[in-house]
Amino acid sequence: MTRAELVVRMAKASGWSKAATERAMKSMLAGMLAALKRGEPVTLVGFGTLTAARRKPRTIANPRTGKKVTVSGRVPRFKPSKELKQAVR
Repeated sequence: MTRAELVVRMAKASGWSKAATERAMKSMLAGMLAALKRGEPVTLVGFGTLTAARRKPRTIANPRTGKKVTVSGRVPRFKPSKELKQAVR
């Protein structure tokens, strides 16, 4: 499912317009991103938890140019909830 398809489904379920639903989704995602940048976990009960984990920075080579690039030590992590795991099975 794409983001546009999700917006359409959410708009139908909520009775909101697609534009209002899109604004709500953008606002929600911006809030989640801001929290992750501050190092706070984002927990969506019944879905899962997003965190920004740290790992050792490393140097890799760009395959096209061969130029060395340092990759940041912060990576996003997702831990699905028990309910999500059971729903997918």
